[in-house]
Parts: sequence; structure tokens; C-alpha cells
Amino acid sequence: MNADETRAVLAIALMAAHADGRKVDAERDEVRRVAEALGATAIGLNLPALYQDVLLRRIDVDRAAAVLGSTESRQLAFELAVGMCDADGLRNEPETRFLADLGTALRLSAPEMAEPAAIADALATTPLPAAAPEPGPVVASIPADSAELERMILNYSILNGALELLPQSMASMAIIPLQMRMVYRIGRAHGVELDSGQIKHLLATAGVGLTGQYLEEIGRKLIGGLFGKVAGKSAGGLAGGATGIAFSFATTYALGKVAIRYYAGSRTMNTQMLKEAFASMVQEARGLQARYQPQIEQQARSIDVKRIVQLVREA
Repeated sequence: MNADETRAVLAIALMAAHADGRKVDAERDEVRRVAEALGATAIGLNLPALYQDVLLRRIDVDRAAAVLGSTESRQLAFELAVGMCDADGLRNEPETRFLADLGTALRLSAPEMAEPAAIADALATTPLPAAAPEPGPVVASIPADSAELERMILNYSILNGALELLPQSMASMAIIPLQMRMVYRIGRAHGVELDSGQIKHLLATAGVGLTGQYLEEIGRKLIGGLFGKVAGKSAGGLAGGATGIAFSFATTYALGKVAIRYYAGSRTMNTQMLKEAFASMVQEARGLQARYQPQIEQQARSIDVKRIVQLVREA
């Protein structure tokens, strides 16, 4: 894609981020933070300015869609919008209407819209690994094997780094569900049964907004030209760059380490402590990236994106 097409796809993703109609300030702040973090790019895109254009409705779905000339770019724009709508859970009615209007503007057929929507829905509704035998609070902690938890966090981090190396858009959609399953397992190892809402709250408190994280993942890949053609249908192999490895590997690793501290410490860390701990662990994780890059690339070559939902459920 050229710079104009990349700008149009990112504009559609930003519109999808606000399609739920809830206008939550924290979510807007997170999307704004990501746009500012990505900043002005080497291909001439100014993400903060584009975000303002979207907020002020100086660009809309029809105008953005008109820029996308190829079937592949239109399909990619729709897939990323679906992922954005489902990033924080199964999409609501306003998001469903937005995607229907977007599909029409992109001139996509019903099957071209249905396939990515079905995959995103399956990922968004993937159940957590297990449930407690009986409802109610856990009154005694389960001894946690520290070494085993450390290995688990590393494995999830390598897997998410591998997913972000793949050129198919559906691979990026699997990262957040995998992070949630990891946190669930850490909580349960410390005797705490969690639901998805509690996990999302911990992620947001630590500074890992779900919508913002997905936007940053796809933004980095779009700017780096790392996306392939249609999800599950492009040729095998890795994307032609390593832009995303440090982001998803580091975020997952830091989240896991902070979750251990949080649940091992009886959940006494306040918001500032969680944010500071997460930021510190991200820096540590970035320092580990080079050591594990060969494993990340090796795992990426072994992933069958057509089985992405099953991969998440079995992780």
C-alpha cells in the first residue's frame, strides 16, 4: 500500500475505535496516547493529526474507503476494523452497524465480511481456561510454582511476539485473548479465580488498554508495511521486518511479571505502583528481546493462522 492507502486504513481503524458510542474518556485518552506515540512516520503520516481529523469528522468512512483501490487493501481495512471493535470484547450494536456500513462502503461481499467477523467473534468470546468448581471468593491461596510461572510467561511472550511477526491480520487479534488467559492462570495459581472483567480492569490499571494496545500493534505493522494480503490466504512466511516483536513480546512479558507481583502480594498494589511496575518491566523485557528472537521467529514459522482460534483455546 502507498502512504495514502495506509492513512485511509488507519483512519478507518481509528473510526472503529470510537464506533461503540460510549465515548469513554479513558479509552479516548488511550487511543490519543497511541497516536501520539506513533507520531510522524517515515512514510509521511502524521498520526496525531489524523486522529484529530477523525475526531472532528474531517474524514469519514466513505472518503477513506474511496482511497482504497485494491481488493486486498479494502479487505485489510475491514479486518482491522473488526479487530478494533472486538478488542475489548464482543462488539455492541453501534459497532455492528458501523461494520455493516463500512463493508458497504468498501464494496465487500457478504462472505468477505462474514469470515473475519466470525474469527474475531470466536477470539473475543473464547472462554478462560477453567472455572472454579464452586462460585464465591477463594479463601486460601494455592502455592504457586515460581519457576513454572516464569516459564509460562516467557512462553506466552514468545508466542505473542511470533503472532505479531505474521503478515495476516487475524494473528494480531489473538494477542489480547492470550494475554488474558495468561493473567487468569497466574491469578489461579495464587488462589484467585478471575473473570474477564477483572482481568481487563487489571490490564487497564497497569496501563495496557485493550483498544489502545490493538491499535498500536496494527499501527506499527501498517507503518512498517508488514501486513500481507487477505487473512489466512497470503503466502506463508514471516512479515518482512521486526517492528512488532519488541512491542508484543515486551508487553506480554511485563504484564505477566506484574500479575505475579500483584496476586502474590494479595492485590495490595495501587494504580501508581502497578503502572510504575509495568513500565519498569517493559524496559526489562525489551532488553531480553534479542536473546529470544530466534525462538520467536521459529515459532512464527510453525503457526497455522487458519487454526488461530484453536491455538488460543489450547494455549
